[in-house]
Amino acid sequence: MGGTGSENGQSTPVTSGWPAVGTVTAYAAAVAAFGYALMDLYWALGGHALISTVGGYVKQFARLGGALPVLIALAATVAKVAGGLLALALVRPWGRVAPRGRLLAGSAGASALLVVYGGMNVLLEARVLSGVIHPAGGVDRTALRWHAGVWDLWFLVWGILLALATIGYWRRTATGLPCDGAANRVPS
Repeated sequence: MGGTGSENGQSTPVTSGWPAVGTVTAYAAAVAAFGYALMDLYWALGGHALISTVGGYVKQFARLGGALPVLIALAATVAKVAGGLLALALVRPWGRVAPRGRLLAGSAGASALLVVYGGMNVLLEARVLSGVIHPAGGVDRTALRWHAGVWDLWFLVWGILLALATIGYWRRTATGLPCDGAANRVPS
């Protein structure tokens, strides 16, 4: 029958699901990172689609052209690819070459940075868009809507996925815990 019953007089393990959640969210975080990196690479190679949705100095740099915007977009691409590789290191065998503590610290730090950056920006942008905050000077409301609904929200979602992947990795690699599910057994 399965489940947590004790048909034969013994309890069966109850799985927490964290390893599976951690694996799925690690891959999802990598997809988010690599997808964002592709956008930056597209802009670094001279693409202009959606650049107006970014607004501010990025939009001005892209319109002016030159080496500086290309270098900035390439640096952003490299950083986001590194973030995607960090997420994959939590679940791929080649990730085991990194010491557990460093991998945990790096992924926890990156996820915290992404959540705080994305979350604070989305919160502030939503407050401006709803009229709670009235900034001095002009506001590019189109770019602000794109940041609140896409660009900064992307950072927030990526950070949440990476945080869940980090928790899954931490639980999966914890030392001193039984690997046979004994810690999760239902008492009979």
